[in-house]
Amino acid sequence: MKLSTRGRYGTRLIMELARNYGKGPVSVSAIAVKQEIAFKYLEQLIIPFKKAGFVTSIRGPKGGYMLTKSPDMIRLWDILTLLEDHLSIVDCISDETVCDNTSDCPIRPIWGKAFNAMMKVFKETSLADILYTEKPYQKS
Repeated sequence: MKLSTRGRYGTRLIMELARNYGKGPVSVSAIAVKQEIAFKYLEQLIIPFKKAGFVTSIRGPKGGYMLTKSPDMIRLWDILTLLEDHLSIVDCISDETVCDNTSDCPIRPIWGKAFNAMMKVFKETSLADILYTEKPYQKS
């Protein structure tokens, strides 16, 4: 499975809000500078988070965005399913009609096991877990 730019950048966006949880709002422009992501792109990425109730906005000169839940209540799976159109290792896992061999394919169950293992990690990992284990960001 390969995550889209939307999934990767959206995760970085929400992680910046998690780092600042309880400290007040963070502007999209500040996140754009820190994460080196285009401001306009982040403006679009914040919309699904607002609609899903993960973030709220504060207007004004010291405004910005804040998480509505603590980082330990938001799972990586929640974020990825919100941003990614399709999460699967191979298409036949989620749609048996894409291949004529799904009923007797010997490798399909392995693809399913691999996807389930990956999904389990994403579902068990909260933003707080990531914050707790993260090292300072360094560009390579």
